[in-house]
Amino acid sequence: MNDFTELPGCVRRSAPLVQCITNFVTVNDCANIILAAGGSPSMAHDPGEVEEAVENVQALVCNMGAIGDAESMILAGKAANRLGKPVVLDPVGAGGTTLRRETARRLLKEVRFSVIRGNASEIGYLAEGRTRGSGVDVSLSDAVTEANLSSAAEMAHNLAERTGSVIVISGEIDLVSNGKKTAVFRNGCPTMARITGSGCMLTALTGAFCGAMPEDSFQAACGAVAVMGVCGGLAEKRRIETGAGNASFRTYLIDAVFNLTEEQFEEAVRYEIF
Repeated sequence: MNDFTELPGCVRRSAPLVQCITNFVTVNDCANIILAAGGSPSMAHDPGEVEEAVENVQALVCNMGAIGDAESMILAGKAANRLGKPVVLDPVGAGGTTLRRETARRLLKEVRFSVIRGNASEIGYLAEGRTRGSGVDVSLSDAVTEANLSSAAEMAHNLAERTGSVIVISGEIDLVSNGKKTAVFRNGCPTMARITGSGCMLTALTGAFCGAMPEDSFQAACGAVAVMGVCGGLAEKRRIETGAGNASFRTYLIDAVFNLTEEQFEEAVRYEIF
């Protein structure tokens, strides 16, 4: 990864407009984390306008938490593909229900995704047809640990080769693979799993990084994962110092993205090429 410590500045310098078709539970947090990173969010999702909206953005995010907007995702995704703009998929709950399984298959068939970001259960379904999971949360048996790191990396590698997408598995250990190399990140904190939408926020942030560096989806995904993890650690430190809970942590997380410096990033980020 070239100039890795400079990645947080890429979004601020280019200020990409990112269109998010995302779910109502996390839409505000997704918009705010894009703003905190230096981008600008567009939340256009009506099928009557999504293709036109894509013309003016630098990246598109499709989040299956908005399962009722699947048609909009396909229309917007195809338009983005025609225009050569990066598209990021968050396969929320993939494998959990018949509707989500069918929607995931259709999206992968009809749209070319630059990055697919999910938890280990969601990626496990896309890669191997596994249907474990706990609602939209990762199954404990799927979570990436030091013990199963090699098999998780192989799964991400194989899915990246098959789809042509950069694959991100997020969790206590984060993996990013483009089918040729896999990066492993060990940042973040357990409190990130105690707020609604940390995964959706990471996907939105990935969209911002992809919009800022559309020529290198692997680098963009690594930048987003690293920034989210480092900022999670900074937010947890502040939460402990103030004696606050998970609601304040969410605010501290967005604040940390807004205030992140290259020095903080370089000092805190922990990664390796697997």
